[in-house]
Amino acid sequence: MSDFKKPPWQHSHEGEVRRVGIELEMAGIQPEQMADAVISVIGGQAKRESAFHTRLNDTELGEFNIELDANILKNRGYQKALAEVGIDLGKGQTRDSLESALSRVAGLVVPLELVGPPVPWTELERMDEIRQALHDIGARGTNASTFYAFGMQINIEAASLDAAHLLAILRAFLLKYDWLLERSEVDLARRISPYVQAYPDDYIDHVLDPNYAPDIETLIDDFLRLTPTRNRPLDMLPLFAHIDNDRVMQADVERELIKPRPAFHYRLPNCLIDEPDWSLAIAWNDWIAVEELAHDETRLVDALKRRAEQPGLLDRLSDWLKP
Repeated sequence: MSDFKKPPWQHSHEGEVRRVGIELEMAGIQPEQMADAVISVIGGQAKRESAFHTRLNDTELGEFNIELDANILKNRGYQKALAEVGIDLGKGQTRDSLESALSRVAGLVVPLELVGPPVPWTELERMDEIRQALHDIGARGTNASTFYAFGMQINIEAASLDAAHLLAILRAFLLKYDWLLERSEVDLARRISPYVQAYPDDYIDHVLDPNYAPDIETLIDDFLRLTPTRNRPLDMLPLFAHIDNDRVMQADVERELIKPRPAFHYRLPNCLIDEPDWSLAIAWNDWIAVEELAHDETRLVDALKRRAEQPGLLDRLSDWLKP
């Protein structure tokens, strides 16, 4: 098992150990198998809400959710379409049988997702034990099929909600993006999907201008003006919505999909759960390299100046910024 690096900021703005939520997308196993694997590591009870959603309660780490990652199924949106042509499934065996069949068919291309609760970063090794248990029962990851645009997502609690801190993290991420992309070996299916598209050049130039020193309102407004979507490798909208929900929800963004929380939503890595030499620590440690750059003010300022003096050399900067 790989070692999980310590973050340079180990506590949140409230003085508690920073928490991390892990989301893993995979195929090749059924929800019941996934539930059993998680429970074998951290205990708990499984409650089947539907063929598309199972809840794990009373585990040692909190509540986990197992979901088929398709909103029209999870929210039973398909029933509305059937009702429009005069078919009312209601409740009971007919609906349950249909949903079980839909779940198995959708599972060929739609990932089954394990959504973990926020846990202290010091518990990440326990989360990796769950990853190992899922690997052992045959879970398949991103590279198992050309159709699997599966990812691993990290929701890492912000150490501070101040504009200067959030700006430093954003800048460090943008400066190291090419390095992260190379490290993550992002699958082609995920690159061409709409979910992790790179930030546009005008936003990158705006944020990496050494003279840019926004207050929190300006930082949020500039994001909403220049890149109003959650479909970025670093999704800032949950964090911004936590800070100023009205400001975000009044913008032209994917409101129904944004879950306000005081965390960076890092969405870039593949989920390589079927590969024996992969662990959660690989993506986590790459993220920590971003935080280490953000934490080193002298190094970060120097990187911004180099970029301003030599525009177009971001690739070389990426090499220079490798840990």
